[in-house]
Amino acid sequence: MIPKKILFCSDFSENSRGAERCAADFAKAFNSDLAVLHVIDFWAGIPAVYRKGVMVPVLEVTRQIQESVDARLEELVERCRGCSGEVKAYSRMGIPTKEILKLAAEESVDLIVLGTHARAGVERAMLGSVAAAVTRAARCPVLIVRSA
Repeated sequence: MIPKKILFCSDFSENSRGAERCAADFAKAFNSDLAVLHVIDFWAGIPAVYRKGVMVPVLEVTRQIQESVDARLEELVERCRGCSGEVKAYSRMGIPTKEILKLAAEESVDLIVLGTHARAGVERAMLGSVAAAVTRAARCPVLIVRSA
């Protein structure tokens, strides 16, 4: 199978840099389009948050987060430009696993590439693993790149 469209999922951490390089290399080798996704993990229903002791509306915080995500996505896309066909950035808000799978289906991707934090024990049990959940539910191959 030669992937025509690759979805790279980034949380902007150092752990995802290896997956970024891998996704870019695959896109270049197969001349594939590359979709880059960041999911803002968001719990609906939280009316406000505290910031420096002051109640701040979620919409304002969300707007600031979205601006930051958009800027970082643009940097990531610029690093990947030229190493593949079309490079397109996406940001979603919600539960990461669900949003990754939803975009993969919407864009008919052939391969999902994401990093893992390689958590173990109680930390993994408490936080779960987006990579493991995506692997179990995806309808296309998933390449998990373990952090160094």
